[in-house]
Amino acid sequence: MGFGCNAAGVIAARIIESPREKLIAILTNNFVPCNGRFPTLIILASLFMGSILGGVYNSFIAAAVVVALVLVGIAVTLFISWLLSKTLLKGVPSSFSLELPPYRKPKIKEVLLRSFIDHTLFVLWRAIVVAAPAGLIVWIFANMSIGELSLIQYVANILDPFALLIGLDGIILLAFILGLPANEIVLPILVMSYLSAGAMLEPSSSESLKTILVDNGWTWVTALSTMLFSLLHFPCGTTLLTIKKETDSLKWTIFAGLMPLAVAVVVCFLFTQSINLFF
Repeated sequence: MGFGCNAAGVIAARIIESPREKLIAILTNNFVPCNGRFPTLIILASLFMGSILGGVYNSFIAAAVVVALVLVGIAVTLFISWLLSKTLLKGVPSSFSLELPPYRKPKIKEVLLRSFIDHTLFVLWRAIVVAAPAGLIVWIFANMSIGELSLIQYVANILDPFALLIGLDGIILLAFILGLPANEIVLPILVMSYLSAGAMLEPSSSESLKTILVDNGWTWVTALSTMLFSLLHFPCGTTLLTIKKETDSLKWTIFAGLMPLAVAVVVCFLFTQSINLFF
């Protein structure tokens, strides 16, 4: 379920009877890319990874990189699940069985109505609760200045030294922070920041997007670091609200945000420093 939406994946963990294993599933659900992160992974793979060999192999290499990242996400999910089960969430593994109910002819109208009211509106409302104030924050960052610098540029300069250690820059890291409400807005915020615009923009073509990124110092290492960070970083605001609802614990909600961030930072740091060391 997490491949479609991490918030839906968290809700789907209700079928796990063991509270310990349910919590492990909720905390690690974020490591598989949702529909909000796939566009970022795909477009960056197409623009930077696919052009390494050129020619007819562009699409194949880009697709292979995206598949490899998905496998990395699954591997991290399994590793962190094992680590949590041996440390913070120790316990005896339980067997899992799902009893199939008697088959009945489905009632299409009732199913659609219940699904729409109980699940779709439920998740959309949480998205609205997060998106409204977040939109205001993004506008403030883009349109308010400190001296001659916009607030975005000012904060990005502060983040820059740390961001460079993990293969990013201050603008990229700030775009992910401001993109907390929804992963889909990370790239628009990134373009807005690079162009010093007062509103989120979408480039007219993929080539124009690549030109903007390359002009701001992007290489294939920057692109791959950004993709790894996008894959592993903290859940979106809607997912965090859903985790709070499902666990009824502020402690585990905060942990669910900070733990993936720490994993993303460590992985990106090791990748970037390895590239710098050997190449």
